[in-house]
Amino acid sequence: MNIRKIRSNERNWVNEFIQSHWGSEQIIVHNKIYVPADHEGFVSENEEEKIGLVTYNVQKNSCEIVTLNSTIEHHGFGKALVQAVIDEAKSKGCGIVWVVTTNENIRAIEFYQKLGFQLIMVYPDAVNYSRKIKPEIPNVANNGIPIRDELEFVLQLSPASNDSVQNIK
Repeated sequence: MNIRKIRSNERNWVNEFIQSHWGSEQIIVHNKIYVPADHEGFVSENEEEKIGLVTYNVQKNSCEIVTLNSTIEHHGFGKALVQAVIDEAKSKGCGIVWVVTTNENIRAIEFYQKLGFQLIMVYPDAVNYSRKIKPEIPNVANNGIPIRDELEFVLQLSPASNDSVQNIK
């Protein structure tokens, strides 16, 4: 397994990868539009085949994971990608890493908690507002759970951080 930064000549691949996993080149979080190809990130490779991607956004003293996807699950690629972001966040002096997922994404909820992230906030019905910007967001996930709420998870990197969990944006 190889984890490396996204190269500048891979932005088209990032767009295609995000499109295939998210149904669009845009991501909506808290009514904010993100274009992951415009952000920093890491790629995971297995014998030169790209199999995973994480994008992130550093602002002030916090680092937000914008997207995380892997075409091969349960082999540590996602964990390695998140660890690369954590290491990068620490090197940039960030006190926290945070991520938002939706209520039906049971695997992500479990995944982030196993990595030490703590659920700090639930935004009821937030996805309904996101659908006004991105109407292709489905109402119900493949697992049958209605997609409604955003859940915010935080990993505290530094106990002495000046970052307040309530003031990460």
